[in-house]
Amino acid sequence: MTTSTAAQTTASKPVGYALFSIILGAIGWFASFELITEYIKVLKNPDYIPNCSVSLLVTCGPNMDSWQGSLLGFSNTILGVAGFAAPIAVGVALLAGARFAPWFWRLYQLGLLAGFLLVSWLQYQSIFAIGTLCPWCMVVWTVMIPLWWSGLVRPYATGDVPVRSRSLLRTAKSAYSWVWVVVVVNYLIIATVAQLHLNWLGQFARG
Repeated sequence: MTTSTAAQTTASKPVGYALFSIILGAIGWFASFELITEYIKVLKNPDYIPNCSVSLLVTCGPNMDSWQGSLLGFSNTILGVAGFAAPIAVGVALLAGARFAPWFWRLYQLGLLAGFLLVSWLQYQSIFAIGTLCPWCMVVWTVMIPLWWSGLVRPYATGDVPVRSRSLLRTAKSAYSWVWVVVVVNYLIIATVAQLHLNWLGQFARG
């Protein structure tokens, strides 16, 4: 392989998106691992205070003890530990020069959608039913949101999943350039809803 060919191959790798996937996947995996570790410690010792118990509002104990925390009959943290391995693996594969077929990206999108819908449901349950903000859970929410929105648009914007016309391709590229705005709006909606229902800013102000 010549130097120019090697440079072209390196340039064609989606390094930014690969690192993005690896970093966010690793953060989500670590948060899920911390949750499952704390969950096990509580099971072994009911008097144990989890490391995420900051206050009556900011705590993970009620979330772990609730039925919402074990939606499928086992701790949701297991889903997180298993699920966040996917973006890490995809990112590493892209760095290694892998090219995935369109069917793979569609399947990956379904996985991201499942994760996004689950955390959206858990956000609602945490705010309106349980009435607490779980720190490690919020870390998972924080990384799942950009993983989903970027994964929804990027395959079409980059041509990994072919689109029917140039106009659709331009639309996809334009939408991809604005994904960060959608992510920020998503964050603001959650923060606003939590503030209106739980007054978390007032809780923090009172210490």
